[in-house]
Amino acid sequence: MENEELQAMVEKISLKEFGRPFRHQAMFNPRLRTTGGRYLLRSHNIEINKKYLEQLGENELIGIIKHELCHYHLHLEGKGYKHRDRDFRELMEKVEAPRFCSALPEEKNKRKKQTRVLIYQCTGCHLAYRRKRSIDTSRYVCGKCRGALKLMKTLTSS
Repeated sequence: MENEELQAMVEKISLKEFGRPFRHQAMFNPRLRTTGGRYLLRSHNIEINKKYLEQLGENELIGIIKHELCHYHLHLEGKGYKHRDRDFRELMEKVEAPRFCSALPEEKNKRKKQTRVLIYQCTGCHLAYRRKRSIDTSRYVCGKCRGALKLMKTLTSS
């Protein structure tokens, strides 16, 4: 799907679901990473993340378009267009637009990255400290007895 097809789809959904025309630009933005789409307040344009179409299909894309059109039409009418506004929530329910888009499969895999745990032990009272980030042992001491800390081992999990 190209930008021209996306524009036609947005215009069609706007007329069908909202009964109002979409008079601005709808385009794919390859720089979007953490969101399915966004409505730009100043230009009134809508940008869509193409990865959602490629990885989750046309139904997910339609949901994202409906969500962004809710922002668009409410903003132009001068009503509450933000996620927390009652007008926005009511319109989303009316047109069956999703509140959030689904997570991309590739993003789910990135979150399950390997984690490491560092175990430090006090040389005085032998209290163990588990940390994800390393500690400067020349600067920090045990909180219980003020003894020196020593790195004992590093655990990694997937």
